[in-house]
Amino acid sequence: MPVIFLSIKLMGGHCFIGFLRPLINHKNNLFFYGSMELDTCIINLGYVACYFLVANIIFLEAPVGVGFSYTNNSKDLRELGDRIFAIDNYAFLTGWFQRFPSFKSHDFYIAGESYAGHYVPQLVELIYEGNKDPKKRLLHKSQGIHDRKGLIDYAWSHAIISDHVYHGLVQDCDFSLENQTRDCDLNIAKLLKSYADIDIFSIYSPICLDGYRKAVSSKPVVAPRLHTRYDRWHKLASGYDPCAEDYILKYFNNKDVQQALHANITNLSYPYSLCSAVIEKWNDSPNTVLPVIKKLLRAGLRIWIYSGDTDGRVPVTSTRYSINKMGLKVKKEWRAWFHKLQVAGWVAEYEGGLTFATIRGAGHQVPVFAPDQALALVSHFLSSETLPSSR
Repeated sequence: MPVIFLSIKLMGGHCFIGFLRPLINHKNNLFFYGSMELDTCIINLGYVACYFLVANIIFLEAPVGVGFSYTNNSKDLRELGDRIFAIDNYAFLTGWFQRFPSFKSHDFYIAGESYAGHYVPQLVELIYEGNKDPKKRLLHKSQGIHDRKGLIDYAWSHAIISDHVYHGLVQDCDFSLENQTRDCDLNIAKLLKSYADIDIFSIYSPICLDGYRKAVSSKPVVAPRLHTRYDRWHKLASGYDPCAEDYILKYFNNKDVQQALHANITNLSYPYSLCSAVIEKWNDSPNTVLPVIKKLLRAGLRIWIYSGDTDGRVPVTSTRYSINKMGLKVKKEWRAWFHKLQVAGWVAEYEGGLTFATIRGAGHQVPVFAPDQALALVSHFLSSETLPSSR
């Protein structure tokens, strides 16, 4: 009997919805909206790609307040933060396995992307402490801890910002999240302005030109740390079709679709949006989760971190700086890995169970840009195999 893997997928930044990313990232998803016309709604089930071929996946729409998730107690929204989010996720998983006990015997993995570089280690730590079982495994896309320096270096090395702006950032910003000067703010504003006409999440992809999408909410949204009062940080990656978000917004605000999904049964007073307007405060976001990752490695967990190399928001430079800060010994040196006779990216393996891989030509949401390579990456992770080093 083949091994059946179970994986839970955590989404990125705390205000972003849970359904949008599986729709865009996992193209054989039942609810993928495949139409290129805004006036029609066609469900595309013909594109067989990505993770569902190798694992059963739970998509968790969280934290409360994003997408169709809701609470009857407004206090819940005021208390949100990394700590509460981890506790809520742990409670969900505990309840889910109680409801579906047949899955307890399956290998279980936790995956995530973007800010889930915080969520995943924090949740795994709770699970580890809860059952002291070192056999659980972990795969996530790094948030780029300490990622401001890496983000700035990436923008400069890819000709997004000028030498003048770069040197201003280096001189005026000490990269301490608690110590931010006015001069640093001004230079960060210049950096953000440089990204205004391109997609920071995929710097070589086109942007949607269909009326320059209206803001999903006029209400200011506070995201964790990292200069997130600037609205442009909230722009999502859009993959090969830069207007995909427009289609999905129209789709999920359709009452028939909501009824078919058994969603919005409470008739929320606000429309479905890409970034929640009801989450106004995020109470805690640790400066780093590197100590948690090191703790999990010491516990025997196998961790893979991956980055798309055209992602300017969580760039490869950020991830490399973060990994270097852990001081891990290299087990297998940096090398190319291959898929279908072509270089798919680069990879390094570290003692203790950490692997860092890049996906060549992929943006922030890797499966959008490189679905075959993403499937290969996940398949090798699940089977505990090293990525191919030759054609």
